[in-house]
Amino acid sequence: MPADPSDYYGLLGVSHDAQPDEIKRAYRRLARELHPDANPGDPEAETRFKQVAMAYETLSDAGRRQRYDQFGPEGAAGGGAPGGFGGGGLGDLFDAFFGGNPFGGGPSGPAGPARGADLEVTLDLSFTEAVFGTQAPVTVRTAVPCDDCEATGAAPGTVVETCAECGGAGQVRRVRQSLLGQMVTASPCPRCSGSGSIVASPCPTCRGDGRLVEDRTYTVDIPAGIDNGSTLRLTGRGAVGPRGGPLGDLYVHLRVRPHDRFVRHNYDLAHELHLSVAQGALGAHLAFATLDGDEDLVIPRGTQTGRVFRLRGRGVPHVEGRGRGDLLVQVVVDTPTDLTEEQEEALRHFAELRGDEVGPHDSGLLSKIRSAFK
Repeated sequence: MPADPSDYYGLLGVSHDAQPDEIKRAYRRLARELHPDANPGDPEAETRFKQVAMAYETLSDAGRRQRYDQFGPEGAAGGGAPGGFGGGGLGDLFDAFFGGNPFGGGPSGPAGPARGADLEVTLDLSFTEAVFGTQAPVTVRTAVPCDDCEATGAAPGTVVETCAECGGAGQVRRVRQSLLGQMVTASPCPRCSGSGSIVASPCPTCRGDGRLVEDRTYTVDIPAGIDNGSTLRLTGRGAVGPRGGPLGDLYVHLRVRPHDRFVRHNYDLAHELHLSVAQGALGAHLAFATLDGDEDLVIPRGTQTGRVFRLRGRGVPHVEGRGRGDLLVQVVVDTPTDLTEEQEEALRHFAELRGDEVGPHDSGLLSKIRSAFK
């Protein structure tokens, strides 16, 4: 059953205590659904569209809504905003259908030169450069201002003219009639392509674009601790826009080569240290090479495979922070596989002293075959 035309809340399908945002959303949904352009030749939809518009016009204005709640539609009829749609109803209707304001569909004011394109480049770094930071050059092919015309696009001795068709606004506005009165739409000016200006005498060097394409080299500051796959943004290092338009940005994608000894885990470094059986059993005092130089590493007697030694502060610096990660050294005790006869005898004597059962000596044909392949 159709809602009572005098029940504005019912027409919009909201409660009497609905907030302004809820009323606005309900109106926009119904306006799209009931607009005559979406329902050609349907008088019922046209009538409901007018009723919904009146309901929103009233309930979107705090003063008129209060009078409506007290005295009904007659009490709210006076005192509305000039031209109807108190609280910006006409703008809301344009927003509902065109996504913009009723006087241009975008920010007001004259058009300006377009922004230049953003650029991307990949920079290769060594592992150490990424850990400690560095400065590195990158070369990009980019658009730069034309010096001959000072980026205006106009030939020397001439000037850029304001577009006569749009008056420098870069937009052409058209008025059409609707059920709600005059409605204004805007589109880019076809003569100046939305720039708002005309170059009658183009610069012969840049052909009126105000820019040229060249290779440019920039120095990139690489912060300590940066990781593989990170991207740095250099504001204003992209291409310049046509005819002096703003500069775009340069995005530098970092690719870090792996290290031959260390593996990175966030801000920690890991290394697998191989020890002999004798070193694991008797212990050792080693000069262990870190990224900062040699570090004394004491291996206690009886060290087993899997034991981890933590060298604090010898990892990766925190990007834009304080402190560093750690260096984790994990031990692997290697079992020898290529013993000489003298070494084997010594090891067998060691096993005998400990009372360990071991395998027999290799002898005969099997031993000779093995020796032939050594």
